[in-house]
Amino acid sequence: MSEQGRKWVTWFVDYFALAAWLIGYFISGKDLQQATWALVGGSAIALVVGFAVERRLAPFPAIAGGAALVFGGLTLAFHDARFLKVKPTVMNLIFAVLMFGGLILRKHPLKLLLGEAFEMPDDAWRKLTLRYGIFFAALAGLNEVVWRTQSEQTWVLFRFPGLVLITLVFSVAQAPLLMKYMKGDELPPPPVE
Repeated sequence: MSEQGRKWVTWFVDYFALAAWLIGYFISGKDLQQATWALVGGSAIALVVGFAVERRLAPFPAIAGGAALVFGGLTLAFHDARFLKVKPTVMNLIFAVLMFGGLILRKHPLKLLLGEAFEMPDDAWRKLTLRYGIFFAALAGLNEVVWRTQSEQTWVLFRFPGLVLITLVFSVAQAPLLMKYMKGDELPPPPVE
């Protein structure tokens, strides 16, 4: 498969379940229980497609898809949307604990994911890990505030695409730190006039 094809598969695996959930929510007349069926089905499809194309389950899609299946399944089994609403809180807290735990153990979880693209000194990995740990903890708190104080529709839109956009903006804000250490052969060529 071409590099472009793999990128499309990555996007599909990462966002198909959430897109199916959002569409299911509005098509069902804003019925979160019915939309959860779309989330669970979409998660299963995304995981199968990811495995079929790559012959493995990438860690983050596997974790996200598995969590969607678990929390979505609990929502459907108990007819209680709170399970689905606390999923972003729980997942972001897990990611925050992984980041902070890595700092305590003097390990750098992000280095495992980004180490091939960035050769950074330990101090830079610590900064990035700390920033992401704080970010994930803040997202968990923000999700709690939104689902407990806002309408269900507001929370749905906050969940997707809101959290994705917030994460994108935060990640782009880390670019100055990462650019200092990006490998020279990965830098784009200078513009030609």
